[in-house]
Amino acid sequence: MSAPHDALARRLGTSDAIVIGLGSMIGAGVFTAFAPAAAAAGAGLLIGLALAAVVAYANATASAQLAAQYPASGGTYVYGRERLGPWWGFVAGWGFVVGKTASCAAMALTFAAYAVPDAWQRPTAVAAVVGLAAVNYRGVTRTARLTRVIVAVVLAVLAFAVAVALTHGDPEPARLGLDHATGGWYGTLQSAGLLFFAFAGYARIATMGEEVRDPARTIPRAILVALLGAVVVYAVVAVTLLLVLGSDALASSTAPVADAVSSAGAGWAVPVVRAGAALAALGALLALVAGVGRTSLAMAREHDLPPWLAAVHPRYRVPHHAEVALAAVVSVLVLTVDLRGAIGFSSFGVLVYYLVANVAAWTQTAPHRRFPRALQVVGAVGCAALVVTLPRSAVGWGVAVFAVGLLLRLWRVRLERPRRV
Repeated sequence: MSAPHDALARRLGTSDAIVIGLGSMIGAGVFTAFAPAAAAAGAGLLIGLALAAVVAYANATASAQLAAQYPASGGTYVYGRERLGPWWGFVAGWGFVVGKTASCAAMALTFAAYAVPDAWQRPTAVAAVVGLAAVNYRGVTRTARLTRVIVAVVLAVLAFAVAVALTHGDPEPARLGLDHATGGWYGTLQSAGLLFFAFAGYARIATMGEEVRDPARTIPRAILVALLGAVVVYAVVAVTLLLVLGSDALASSTAPVADAVSSAGAGWAVPVVRAGAALAALGALLALVAGVGRTSLAMAREHDLPPWLAAVHPRYRVPHHAEVALAAVVSVLVLTVDLRGAIGFSSFGVLVYYLVANVAAWTQTAPHRRFPRALQVVGAVGCAALVVTLPRSAVGWGVAVFAVGLLLRLWRVRLERPRRV
């Protein structure tokens, strides 16, 4: 572990942690993930959403239980090292960093897609990354305050959009029927894997364990409350989109919530929805930058990433080198990647991350157990099943990036074998 002067400051309470988790989940998929899920499963995405929620709950209990025992920055990277060994920790940390870096790019592109015309989207996405990295640089309490405002506004906009779509549109209950489900069981599982992208935001709470007051009580409570709130929001929005648009129109939509309002003949409301979507993406990006920075800090402390990234700002008590490096990498990605591809790749990395979390939680002994071991079995099996049913391109890129990471660590370990394990 790092020396005391390198520790982060414990400044977050329970409500702060809940808001950061909600900010990550509400913005991470409610305006983006339903379209690819509908393309995979049609109306079967509702079953996929339920499956993703079950797997997410099992994973959340594992994360909550581990975070209470190991309240340090890094999340499952730390838990995997402590419970299973350095290689397991590296797999989890690498999965989180590469997966959530892709998520950062996806959220920056989502913000730009809703905020500006096509020609300006990528430069605007870069500006958003740089601006929010600057907010994070100034301290975690500023991150929490801004996220609180964003979450409140986004929830209000979503409630407004749902009300307008249902009251001004032509919702058809038949569109929810199984005859509108496509893709069979494989498509349903693929939709669950894509929608899991939306629920993975509660990991941000665990990765910030070194900055939460009374972490043994705060983190488990915040994780479960934030997840429950996100599940309710996603279920309401998913049903509304299918009722108003139908699965075919939803699958081809690039802005589903705005299209649902527009199809209801309420064009006057579309600018409000687009502004809310842009703000939601900013909220998710803000929390993502904070979470990836903390995991990078933990990995750098153990030399699994360059030690330069382990620096903590002497005044603001944040991993400022890690956040600057992340902003640079994400800025390059938003100039080159595709939004839907980023979602699939992110899901791959995060599902591997939670697979390690479930295995680590399985090994915890009675004094630290808060949930039955059966939930860890559900979580691990669910993660494995969802990861193999993701789009082939996402799986292919995911396997390749993990192979590169493992080879780099193997090379480093062999070089340092006389000094380190």
